[in-house]
Amino acid sequence: MSIKKVRISAVKYANTYPFIFGLTETGFDKKVILTTDHPADCAEKLISGKVDIGLIPVAALPLMKESHIITDYCLGAYGKVRTVMLLSNCSFKKIKTINLDYRSRSSVNLAKILAKNSWKRKFRWNNTSEKFDFMNIPVNEAVVLIGDQCFEFEDKFKYRIDLAEEWYNFTGLPFAFACWTSNRKLDKKFLHEFNDALGTGVRNIPAVVKKYGRSGTIKGNDLLIYLTKNMDFDLNDDKRKAIKLFLELMSQL
Repeated sequence: MSIKKVRISAVKYANTYPFIFGLTETGFDKKVILTTDHPADCAEKLISGKVDIGLIPVAALPLMKESHIITDYCLGAYGKVRTVMLLSNCSFKKIKTINLDYRSRSSVNLAKILAKNSWKRKFRWNNTSEKFDFMNIPVNEAVVLIGDQCFEFEDKFKYRIDLAEEWYNFTGLPFAFACWTSNRKLDKKFLHEFNDALGTGVRNIPAVVKKYGRSGTIKGNDLLIYLTKNMDFDLNDDKRKAIKLFLELMSQL
C-alpha cells in the first residue's frame, strides 16, 4: 500500500528561496508534493484542504477550522523589509484611496491596522484583481504592493513607505508575514525532518544566493542583502508576540 505524500504550498517569492533550497538540497522535496503559489493562494489551498501544509499569511490563520504552526521558521522582518510597500506619486497626506494587492492578506490588513492605530487616517480601500494596473493610478491614490515586484517598481513611484518598518516603529516588534501551518496533526518524525530541511536553507544563505541569484527579479548582491539584512526567518518569541498582537488588532478592524 503506497503512503499518500504530504502536499505543501510555498510562497513563490525570493523570500522563500532559503526554504526551497533547504527542501531540495536535503532531498526532502522528493518525499512530498511541493508547489509554489502567491501567498493568498497558499492560504486558499490550505483552508480548502487542497494541501496539508502552507506557508500562509498570518492573517489567514483565523479563517482556518484547525491550524497548527509547525516549524521554527517564518517570513519575518525587524524593520525595513523592502517587499511590502505603500507606493504613491503624491505625498502621504494627500492620499485618498489605497489599492490593495490581491496577492496578499497579511500586508493588506497590516496597512489597515496602521491606518487606524498609527497613522490615524481614513482611506477608501480598493480591492484589486489580476487585471489591475498598479503602475497607472490617479495622483491621489496609493498601492500596497508585495513581493519581488517591489524591487522592480519602487523607483517608478515618488513616495515609498515600508510597512514592516512602520509596524516596527508603531509596536517595537518585528513582523511575521507568513508561517508554516498545517490543517491537521502530522507525524512528529516528518515534522522534525521538515523543520531540519528548512533550517538547512536558512543557515546557508550564500549558497542560496549562488543558486538563485541570477534567475529572479532580485539578483546577486541585492538578493544577499535582502535575505540577510531585510528578511528574518526565525519564528522567535518576539514574532509570536507580534502575530498575537496583529491578530488582535485585525479582529478590531
